[in-house]
Amino acid sequence: MKITVKRDSAFEIYELEDGAYTLLEALNKIKRELDNTLSFSSGCRSSVCGSCAMRVNEKEVLACSYKVQEGDLIEPLNNMPVIRDLVVDMDKSYEMNVKAKAWIKTINSEAVLDHEAEKINEVQSDCILCGSCYSSCPVYAVNGEFLGPFSLTRVWKYVSDKRENDAAEKIDTIQTNGIWDCTLCNNCTVVCPQNISSKADIEKLRVRSSMFGYSDPNFGSFGGGFDGGFGFDGSPSF
Repeated sequence: MKITVKRDSAFEIYELEDGAYTLLEALNKIKRELDNTLSFSSGCRSSVCGSCAMRVNEKEVLACSYKVQEGDLIEPLNNMPVIRDLVVDMDKSYEMNVKAKAWIKTINSEAVLDHEAEKINEVQSDCILCGSCYSSCPVYAVNGEFLGPFSLTRVWKYVSDKRENDAAEKIDTIQTNGIWDCTLCNNCTVVCPQNISSKADIEKLRVRSSMFGYSDPNFGSFGGGFDGGFGFDGSPSF
């Protein structure tokens, strides 16, 4: 079985014995037996830490859960500087959480978080910050300051949290380089290993923004935009 790995300035083909390997097992085998200069990141090996995210055949996967196949092309994540081989610098993507103010700012001490309230943003809490959604997002090709899928998902998590007393500030923050820059292509949802739909969360934030008096600036000149919580086709988006 042969697989191709993108190195710093070239593509390297490695030949492995046929077998049922995860990609991470295959990379470790290459490093131990064929080429100890190959660099990649890994951690828990259980699809929990997200540190082994990379691209296979132009799609983001976790190397510890993907079963490697004949002819696979392995590349580092997109939209991030490559440190070496398959290792990327994720600092800028994490900085978007700070720019988006993706945290609880003011706690409403009287809010009771019952089971129903917990269910509202339960899925968003499962984000492992692997960067797959950030890598798959096409918006960065034209706007490197876009807040991005996982930061906006986090914002929705806290905007929808009844313990947050100042959701308005978060809504204000995501109007620039935020929810209206998303193309709703759904790439982020397709590649998320935790089955989180950042697209759906961004749509919810658009609806919530309309409740705070905001509208899509791209549609402003047509007098249209989001009104009353409806999507592009006039039907509810979620």
